[in-house]
This record gives sequence, structure tokens and C-alpha cells, in this order.
Amino acid sequence: MKHKIRVRKFISKKCFDYLEFTTFTAISSIPVIKYYLMFNVFWSFRRSAANLGDIALKMGRKVKIGTHNGTFHCDEVLACSMLKHAKSEYSNAEVVRSRNMDILNDCDIVVDVGGVYEPSSHRYDHHQRSFDHTMNSLNKDYPWTIKLSSAGLVYFHFGHQIISKLLNLPVESEEVKIIYNKIYENFVQEIDAIDNGIDPCNGSEQKYKVHTHLSARVKHLNPPWNEPNPNETKCFEKACQLVEQEFVDRVNFYGKIWLPARDIVKTAIQDRFSVHSSGEIIEFSNGGCPWKEHLFELEGTLKVEKPIKFVIYSDTNNNWRIQCVSVSPFSFENRLSLLKEWCGLRDEELSKKSGIDGCVFVHMSGFIGGNKTREGVLQMGLKTLNHK
Repeated sequence: MKHKIRVRKFISKKCFDYLEFTTFTAISSIPVIKYYLMFNVFWSFRRSAANLGDIALKMGRKVKIGTHNGTFHCDEVLACSMLKHAKSEYSNAEVVRSRNMDILNDCDIVVDVGGVYEPSSHRYDHHQRSFDHTMNSLNKDYPWTIKLSSAGLVYFHFGHQIISKLLNLPVESEEVKIIYNKIYENFVQEIDAIDNGIDPCNGSEQKYKVHTHLSARVKHLNPPWNEPNPNETKCFEKACQLVEQEFVDRVNFYGKIWLPARDIVKTAIQDRFSVHSSGEIIEFSNGGCPWKEHLFELEGTLKVEKPIKFVIYSDTNNNWRIQCVSVSPFSFENRLSLLKEWCGLRDEELSKKSGIDGCVFVHMSGFIGGNKTREGVLQMGLKTLNHK
């Protein structure tokens, strides 16, 4: 009996990509059954091979994004969030929060901690003394000269990919370039500036504008002008949810967190001379207390003659911090900053420079520093006071 069979084969990675039977006769014949069985085997193998990539991804180790633990700030929160949109393998990344370098060294990407800016190894910290990069210093085609935070660094290196992926546009397209510039100028730049303690104005010169306040966010929830059938009611309801949640959160904050801190700050001010005879340093048992607004009001109420310069407190890692008091509750300018020659230094280098054992760091702007002991941060404050 004749058997008419036509088979098309495409071989890729040692499996049949496609196998098609067009005509056959005598279905009950043994040769046809053999071909039929072969078809099923090959087809099953092909489908399994096509899924090998997905299977490997699921079985493989998750990408780890490292950042510091303790109090979190907008820059590393945004950096971690943006990275999850940068590449497909980052989408399910695990965020590891620690200051332990053994743990961080095991991470694929590290942001806002570690004292290293090295794109080739995906290290994106901006706190080290040697770091002074801006968008302009990294690429002369960009005009922005605000010092970058971890958010700005991640955006500089991954921003085009992120926008391309989110908007489904070619990464090299003119549209992506335009949007990249706009997002930095109107969103990321203010986060860089705030994290680095840069005031929006220097005299009459405005360094950057703030675009992400509540009113701006509500404005952006209005129906798009180019939406053919806008659902204004749905947009309004979304805005209501945003504003209501922020309002309730703020009421809860002031009622349950901010106000109870007032008595703690008052006691610390009254006990300031037990910390040091100068009366210019106060102490809290921990750093979670929202103290700034209370301090400025209570200094007047309690008739504090010599303005308080420093606050010391223990942090979440059982180390100690010293933080400068600013000239006003929301200013980045300090009444007295930690010594300039300490700024940006860490660990042994800082201890040697300052002559104080156990130093951990001093921020580049000089507004905060750390030491392993209470005595250490107290000495950092006293050396600064004696130097003024």
C-alpha cells in the first residue's frame, strides 16, 4: 500500500520547530502510525524547548537590589522602584535592606549605600566624599547641575530603558529622549536636590522647581485633553481617593505621632545641661521622634537663651547619630554644620581626621554624622562647637 506523506522540518537547537502532515492514506497502516507518534514526540519536545527560558528564569535566583535599612528616603525608594521597570529580569527583584557589606556585596545592584559609584558593577551611592556628579558632569549635553542622589544616578543610567519599556517606544527614539529630559527636570531633579539638602532658591535665583506637591498630583489626575471619551467621574473619584488618603494620613500623623513627641522634646530641652554644660546639645533616646517643629516653638516658650545646635540619639543599628539643627524647621541651612573637613569621610579615615574613635560617617553637606558610641557623637558635637 502506498503512503503519501509530506513532512516539513525546521531544525533549531536540536528540536523540530514545525512538523506538518498534509495528506495521508490508510490511517491504520503501521508506517503512518509511526510517523504520527514521531510527530507527537517532536511537537512535545519543541514546546518544552520553547519554554526553557521561562523555566530557567523561574528556577534561577532572583535579582537582588540592595539599599540601606533604617529610615528610608524618597531617593532610594524611587531608585528601587524604577529599577524594577528597567529590565525584564529586574521586575521581580528582591529588595534587600541592610548596611552589612557582606550582605550588600551579594546583591546584583546596590543603591544609596556602600560608598561606591561604579556603574560597571551596578553600585550607585552618592554619599562618599569624592562624589559630586550631576547630570551635566556625566553628560555635557544635559544642562542640570543639581548634585545627584541615588534616584538621579539610577535615572541617568536606566531612564531611557525605563521610559522605552513603560511606553513601548524604541529606546533610541526622539520621543524617549524628549520624555527623559522632561521627567528629570520636572520630577527626579527635585528629589535629588531635597536629598542632598539643596534649597530651591539661592537669593533671587531659583535652582529648581517643585512639581510633585498635592495640588500638582490632583491636577495630573484630570482627564487627558486628547482622550476621545473621557470619564471625568472616574478621574474625580481617583483624585478624591488620593486626597482623602493623604488627609487621613496627615491627621493620623499629627495626632498620633507628631503631637506625642512634644513632651519628649520639651523634656530634652529642659535636660540639655545634663548632656553638656553649654546647653547647645540635646539628647533623645532614639531618632524616630519628629522634633524639629517642636524644638523651634519650645525654644521660644521655654525662653532658651542660647540656641540649640545639635541633637544626638541612638539609631536602628545601635549606633549613635548627631544631627544639626537647621535655621528654620524646613530649611537645609544649619545653625552650625559639622566640621567641613569631616564631610564625606567614613570609618577609620574619619576617626583619624577627627581624632575621635568609632566614627561611622559625616554626610557631605555636614548636617548629620554617626559614631558607634554616645560619647563619640558627643565629642563630634563638642569639637564643632569649640571650632566655631
